[in-house]
Amino acid sequence: MQEYIINILIAAVIAVVVSALMGPFMIPFLQRLKVGQSIREEGPHRHYAKAGTPTMGGIIIITAVMLATFIMAGSNAEALAAVLVMIAFGGIGFWDDYIKVVLKRSLGLRAREKLLLQLLIGVLFGLLLIYHLHRGTWIIIPFSGTVIDLGYIYIPFLILVLIATSNAVNLTDGLDGLASGVTFFVALAFVLICLMTAHYQLGIFCAALVGACAGFLIFNHYPARVFMGDTGSMALGGAMAAIAAITRSEVALLILGGVYVIEALSVIIQVISYQTTGKRVFLMSPLHHHFELKGWAETKVVKVFTLASLALAVLGLLAFKGIGIR
Repeated sequence: MQEYIINILIAAVIAVVVSALMGPFMIPFLQRLKVGQSIREEGPHRHYAKAGTPTMGGIIIITAVMLATFIMAGSNAEALAAVLVMIAFGGIGFWDDYIKVVLKRSLGLRAREKLLLQLLIGVLFGLLLIYHLHRGTWIIIPFSGTVIDLGYIYIPFLILVLIATSNAVNLTDGLDGLASGVTFFVALAFVLICLMTAHYQLGIFCAALVGACAGFLIFNHYPARVFMGDTGSMALGGAMAAIAAITRSEVALLILGGVYVIEALSVIIQVISYQTTGKRVFLMSPLHHHFELKGWAETKVVKVFTLASLALAVLGLLAFKGIGIR
């Protein structure tokens, strides 16, 4: 166990260092490519100053996680599967970012194109889990530790988890340091879950995510010098869902990633309310913008949401009762 913990710590350090070293080179490179962030006109006015800040910085996170994982976990099947899912979802985000900021097509990828790609990744990942990693088709219910075998509906369930998580993280990425700060604690909780369930090599991947988020925050905290873009948020969402699937903590992810859930629900509630009653529940969605329009400073919103992520990560760890189950 001590050896695994040391490897996990080394992976986190490698990811921090790689992120910290890449930033000073990647940010000017993105600036030269003129891949600047566009700002929603209906958003808080103070965000207009962010226009032109380089985006697609998720490349930094993905590279740091890949290097740290490959160095410390080698070709371990679980870690490699998680890396592949992260890259695949990051690729969708990169394509979307490229269309929006390089080709100047504001809508990016069409919704059906994104959905089809996510469905394909979900099916392939599900088959990999069941037939190569021998994960089975059962899930663990938080707090009770009850095990439910989903059988043939597991892959559709997994696809739902992947799509929901990747899009929820994408919605969370709306303020300087928010998505990376929130994900830092979710990934840290998954490190502990991997240790509890003996998924030690996957724990290295989780630690690399922790380190990459910490390193990226050097450049992404307020005022941000670079944004992760869909490249980063989709990659992080895919990674979180992949870890949850491998450790059978998909349901616990609702608690561990509670901030993601709340952000996504705020958008769903807003859309349903406006379409059915013509009235908005929030001043603006996702929820972080509501608090901004209520007068909160951006830094205060980020601090509160990040602390909420820490609290929910602790609660999720308490809820996860799959200790020792593989």
